[in-house]
Amino acid sequence: MSFSLLRCIGVVMLMEMPLLGQVQQSVANQIPAAPATPALRLDIPHSSNPFNAYRATLVPQPNLANSPRIDALVKDGVLELSLNDAIALSLENNLDIAIARYNIPIAAADVLRTQAGGTFRGVNTGVVQNTPGGGVGGFGSGSSGAGAGGTSGGAGGAGSGASGLVQSTLGTGTNVSTFDPTISGQLNNEHYTQPLSNITIYGVPTLQQNTTNGNINYVQNFPTGTSFSAVFDNSRGTTNSPNSFLNPTLNSYYHVLLQQQVLAGFGFGPNLRFFRIAKNNQKISDEAFKLQVISTITQIANMYWDLVAAYEDEQVKSRSLDFANRTLDSDRKQLSLQAIPAMDVMKAEGEVATREQDLTVAKTTLQFQELLIKNALTKNLDDPILEAMPVRPTDHTGTLEVTQGQTEDMIARALRDRIELSESDLDIDNRRISQIAARNAVLPSVSLTAFYGGTGLAGLQNPASGVVSTAPSDWGGAVTNAFNNSAPDYYLGMSVNIPIRNRIAKSDQYRAELETRQSELRLQQLKKQIRIEVRNAQYALQQSEARVASARKGRDLAQKTFDIMKKEQELGAGSNYQTLTAQRDLAVAESMLVAAMTAHQKAKIELDRSVGSTLEANSISIESAKTGIAPNGQ
Repeated sequence: MSFSLLRCIGVVMLMEMPLLGQVQQSVANQIPAAPATPALRLDIPHSSNPFNAYRATLVPQPNLANSPRIDALVKDGVLELSLNDAIALSLENNLDIAIARYNIPIAAADVLRTQAGGTFRGVNTGVVQNTPGGGVGGFGSGSSGAGAGGTSGGAGGAGSGASGLVQSTLGTGTNVSTFDPTISGQLNNEHYTQPLSNITIYGVPTLQQNTTNGNINYVQNFPTGTSFSAVFDNSRGTTNSPNSFLNPTLNSYYHVLLQQQVLAGFGFGPNLRFFRIAKNNQKISDEAFKLQVISTITQIANMYWDLVAAYEDEQVKSRSLDFANRTLDSDRKQLSLQAIPAMDVMKAEGEVATREQDLTVAKTTLQFQELLIKNALTKNLDDPILEAMPVRPTDHTGTLEVTQGQTEDMIARALRDRIELSESDLDIDNRRISQIAARNAVLPSVSLTAFYGGTGLAGLQNPASGVVSTAPSDWGGAVTNAFNNSAPDYYLGMSVNIPIRNRIAKSDQYRAELETRQSELRLQQLKKQIRIEVRNAQYALQQSEARVASARKGRDLAQKTFDIMKKEQELGAGSNYQTLTAQRDLAVAESMLVAAMTAHQKAKIELDRSVGSTLEANSISIESAKTGIAPNGQ
């Protein structure tokens, strides 16, 4: 009996240990270790130093110093910035990306927790949108919706109700006990005195007992729904009763128990559901970080072209004011010679005032765009010199050559590469895991229990008892007797728990089915939405190309008109005011061309985002984004 039971226990433990080892190793491989990434060094059980399991793992304070790259871009007190420089600085310094970067080790911590049988806490997989500018954060048009903590909603641990989905049954099922083994022990000593009204039993009017206990327990649960426990109890007691034939008395007892769930709670499905969901959430977290990088890079690129537009528009307004001032000076000289009426000078003064106003608006707009992009590309703006430093974009709107692919090819690529779809697939997988566990939880609870134990007795002969004892006199003899099967204690049993009507479990199971089907419909809706986004981005690009062509044509006509009027003025056939008016029309046309070219650049950015090619188009490595160290060639 004892041999077969112990053999069964050993087989179960040998089957479970490799699985737990693989789970622990997989968690160890998932924990990131990068110099600029928030370090999360979780000590896996059975590591080289077992005491690490009882030491807190600390995370260093965030590094709030700006990367050295920004200093290298300062020349003669001006921050000279290309689009590639802006992208590299955002990977190194942007706080939205830095905040989202913490979700990666947080997800790894969740995996470690569930590997021990704990419930998953979930991770926020939304997009952080706390950086103002580029159409988000309260500045610009097309502002994206924001959720708690400055994040937009996302699937997989982002909270219930996201995107119209309900996920209240995520992780539902039977209770899961911790898979980490537990050792507990007790050591105590008690002196007990009791006055007696009857001396027949103990032979004394006042009973005195001294008892010392030393016990140790071991408990281990396994993902099959198996639980194993072992108890080893020992005690030493002395008494003043002459009726005890051993004094002191030594007792030793061991007990090995094995319990197996047969229906509800049986198998890897319900017992590893938290771990499997956490692993999927970790994958979702990785995908969400890519989405964060894409969203932030898209925002930075839009901000950069807003800066370029403000910079070029300021130059247009400055040239227009300079020409108006030169015209006013010329008119004043001609007025002094009485060559033109005073009304022409007054008109020129009005034009100067109008263009001074336009230049002031353009300069303040440029200063604000400079502030926005410096805020987006730095960890702090505590340095007043950096805060006030002008920014000069080195990329400019020019001839734009765009080669669009076939619409169906672009849609197929979007359906393959868009991160939202991979997140949704993983979320559906999580719901199916919960669906299986909920079906298992509907079953009655049936557990098989078997235990085997033994008791050993030892102690010194008590002469006052008048009884001759054959028991050994030392503790070693008591332990030997406990394990030699001379006083066995064994049990085989089955417990059954059948809930009548079972409405709670049935409701959870049915709701899990509904939520799974709901998420499948959401995936189909997302695919349709992506198709529309790609087509809309293509239409917007085509419209921006037409706008650029129209604006360029208008600028060319305005330039020709201005040249003609200027030549006529030089020949004495035209007035200064007519030339000034033509130059104002040219400035307006140039500003419209700048706006059209900027809209074209943004349309290209949106097309890359909708197709899912933002990272590739900007040669961005997601590993560099995770570490916060952009390559020098970026």
